Amino acid sequence: MPFEIPQDLDPALYPLSFLIGEWAGVGLGQYPTIEDFRFGQEVSFSYIPGKAFLDYESKSWLIDEDGEKIRPLAREHGYWRPQEDKQLEVVLAHPTGVVEIWVGQVDSGKIELNTDAVARTASAKEYSAGNRLYGLVKGDLYWTFDMAAMGHGMQNHLAAQLKRVA
Repeated sequence: MPFEIPQDLDPALYPLSFLIGEWAGVGLGQYPTIEDFRFGQEVSFSYIPGKAFLDYESKSWLIDEDGEKIRPLAREHGYWRPQEDKQLEVVLAHPTGVVEIWVGQVDSGKIELNTDAVARTASAKEYSAGNRLYGLVKGDLYWTFDMAAMGHGMQNHLAAQLKRVA
């Protein structure tokens, strides 16, 4: 499905324009503290004309071998804010009591982000750092998330392939 840059898009968002729209797909989760799992995910990137940020929302759920939803998993909401020289700032909030500031770079359909700050409420699980990599490959959005949490060093936790939803 071809994507065209919206005419009312702020020029600062051009490097991120490939993200705009609705995405859905499946992924795999793993970490030493949990059993491996499959998940479904829906992601939305939208913009407000004249504003230089993307609004981002993600929701996921545990799925069985047939792709049927079992129960909700994670949600996150935030803002993707492009900066000069292909730099990127992302602010994310999670209902689990975690707020993150990510910094990174966007380059021709590839985005790499690292946590600059992680704040947690007293009841949130221990999580100290993350790395995310996003890439547009043959029209699909692939992403992976490595994290340091629960006393373990940085290692892969999630990876998914998302397709643009018409």
